[in-house]
Amino acid sequence: MATLDDYRWLVGEGAGRLLAELAAAPHDALAAARTLRKNLSATRVHLLLEQVELRQRARAKFASADRMFFTPVALEQASDEWVAAHKARRFVSQEPVLDLCCGVGGDLIALGRRGRTIGVELNRATALLATANAPESAAVVVGNAAEVAVHTAWHIDPDRRATGRRATRTELYEPGPEVLDHLLQSNPAGSLKLAPAAVLPDRWVSDAELEWISRAGECRQLVAWFGRLAVNVGGRCATVLIGNEHPPTFRTLVGDPNVAPAIASNFGRYLAEPDAAVLAAGLVGVLAREHALAALAPGAVYLTGDRAAPDAALAWFEIDEAVPFDVKRLRSLLRERGIGRLEIKKRGVDIDPERLRRELCVPGDEHATLFLARRGRSVTALLARRLEL
Repeated sequence: MATLDDYRWLVGEGAGRLLAELAAAPHDALAAARTLRKNLSATRVHLLLEQVELRQRARAKFASADRMFFTPVALEQASDEWVAAHKARRFVSQEPVLDLCCGVGGDLIALGRRGRTIGVELNRATALLATANAPESAAVVVGNAAEVAVHTAWHIDPDRRATGRRATRTELYEPGPEVLDHLLQSNPAGSLKLAPAAVLPDRWVSDAELEWISRAGECRQLVAWFGRLAVNVGGRCATVLIGNEHPPTFRTLVGDPNVAPAIASNFGRYLAEPDAAVLAAGLVGVLAREHALAALAPGAVYLTGDRAAPDAALAWFEIDEAVPFDVKRLRSLLRERGIGRLEIKKRGVDIDPERLRRELCVPGDEHATLFLARRGRSVTALLARRLEL
């Protein structure tokens, strides 16, 4: 078991040189371990090799991952730098911010770049790593978020695995709703980081603006904005982050989840798939009306129409063929068109895409996307080409 002294060593110069050497050489964990064990304890060897692996995994989240420090759980829970930078824009530049339950500092780094930020972390080892990751404008203190006096704007990332399993109900978070209510009473200018599927108390839904944020096709988190940080109190929005710039460009859709799309009587020329953030926010109907699209069926998320317009909140496909779902017929159709590379998408259909792909495997160099959509009691197969608008 690693001690706090082991983690202090890990962020020091000596371990830094070893980490650089391990990263530069072809990674053979067994050979590296044998060499390192000549001068280091088994615990410290493990920390080094683990850190090399974690940094490799972290490159998808942080451009400077090779200079940062992580633990497996903290890396998984950390906001990636693009999501964090987007969130940091809501906070007034140069105004102090508290980042409660800061972990290894995904949000802390972004908040620190806009001004003075204090991170609060209960775990001493994690706080040590966050300090090593933080910019000069940010500091980290060891403390309990439930006991912190809040006199400025704040951000909190409660532990959603306090029970050992990922939870969507806020009463299972640590700290729980009573602490978060206390924070809101102390200073309502706050933001609460949540899982996209989180179930919030009604009082928070009415008092907050809810923003679902996606990047690279994945809904990364739900943020509840309170007080002056909320642009649309009681409302909800879906934000799609675009590209890898800093700060990232984005497309935000605002609307009412009770708006339902029209239902298509037939397929149009195009098929549109809403972004994951739009789906999580329940704003498919709002997006459909904006583009004059209709849903394939009541409750369906796939949309269709005769015009396609560029929008980061939609992936566009041109429909080549729409036929009743039948494996033999589809296989023959794919063979006729030389389609050997097939992307399969389905909603509300009890079909295993991987098994179906094996059943439909035919030789060919062409690529297509197969949509399986329920219309009434039957399943329709739509063969389409992905468009780049």
